[in-house]
Amino acid sequence: MSARLQVPTRELRFRFVRSSGAGGQNVNKVASKAVLRWDVASSPGLPPDVRQRFLERYARRLTTEGELVLASDRFRDQARNVADCVERLNEMLQAVAVPPVPRRATRPSGAARAQRLAAKRRRGEAKVRRRAPRPTED
Repeated sequence: MSARLQVPTRELRFRFVRSSGAGGQNVNKVASKAVLRWDVASSPGLPPDVRQRFLERYARRLTTEGELVLASDRFRDQARNVADCVERLNEMLQAVAVPPVPRRATRPSGAARAQRLAAKRRRGEAKVRRRAPRPTED
């Protein structure tokens, strides 16, 4: 894990199941798929602000009890799939470790506004030129 965020290994639970996809006989007899479960909601290893950002950002990946479930069957052996799950968890934690910089409301400058309107005008004129000419009344 990172220097700032430490999730104790004892909080991570792994389950191993048979993988799907290519792999021949190996897939049918070896439980190489790693499924990581981590209870984010009650983890003492996370600061409250980081926990809140994690819960908000990855809400769709959590169970109703607040547990994160990550699965990996990219590799043919358990150890590499476990390492892949832990690495993905690390990336998720790094994404929420630093609080986002609050946006300061700004207004476009007068020149920017004029430029936008001029571009709209040019676009409209191009569309008008594409139209069929109107019949003239004699």
